[in-house]
Amino acid sequence: MNIPRNQRFHSWLPFYTLLQKEVRRFIRVASQTLVTPVITASLYLFIFGATLGERIQLLEGFSYAQFVIPGLILMGVINNSFSNVASSLFMSRYLGNIVDLLVTPVTPAQFILAYTLAAMIRGLAVGIIVWLISGLFATLPWAHPFAVVLMALLASFLFAQFGIIAAIHADNFDSLAMYTNFIILPLIYLGGVFYPISILPPFWAGLSHLNPLFYLIDGFRYALLGVGDLPFALSFGLAFALAVCLFGWAAHLINKSHRLRN
Repeated sequence: MNIPRNQRFHSWLPFYTLLQKEVRRFIRVASQTLVTPVITASLYLFIFGATLGERIQLLEGFSYAQFVIPGLILMGVINNSFSNVASSLFMSRYLGNIVDLLVTPVTPAQFILAYTLAAMIRGLAVGIIVWLISGLFATLPWAHPFAVVLMALLASFLFAQFGIIAAIHADNFDSLAMYTNFIILPLIYLGGVFYPISILPPFWAGLSHLNPLFYLIDGFRYALLGVGDLPFALSFGLAFALAVCLFGWAAHLINKSHRLRN
């Protein structure tokens, strides 16, 4: 049975409305959601690009600035993809207006998709701006452009799912901040943003392979520079598997909508 086009459009209208609301939310406070992370990344770029970029060389044929820029771009994508959905969804729970959303004809799939796309738009926007600013400090070869886009999309999607999970499990603002301060930031800094894992002693290098962000960062760096600690297929495959697991977890939590009301 064919569903009329108008009926299909109306069934997705709540999704478009929710997506528009989420995008407008972070654009309305762009000084916090877009400008602040870009300023932070610019300071990193100045420190590691203008001051140390020409004095340190970790990869043959690349300056330190070229080495560190892919990690800084991905750090902006990750932090902002997570923050967008985590803060928005948690505030809706905290203020109680999530109940109004749950009684609308938004399916669980549309609910996840709307929050995920809005988070990805913000994360990728910050990543693009950081990349543009990085051009003042170093030129990236873009060895594999398609892989660059693929890894950026995967990173933003993965941490959008993690943001949904954190927002649902968090009971207060402190527990929500814990995910950023005690999980995401340590994993980013220990994931090879500022150094290649290959230069570490064997024990610490092996331990770093347990860090899921290492695969995202290394895969993204390989896509931009053409050099990485691991084959791109391995990095992408493991990161993709983790994204699928987090998506399944987020979908399970959304289906148990009673948790959102708490």
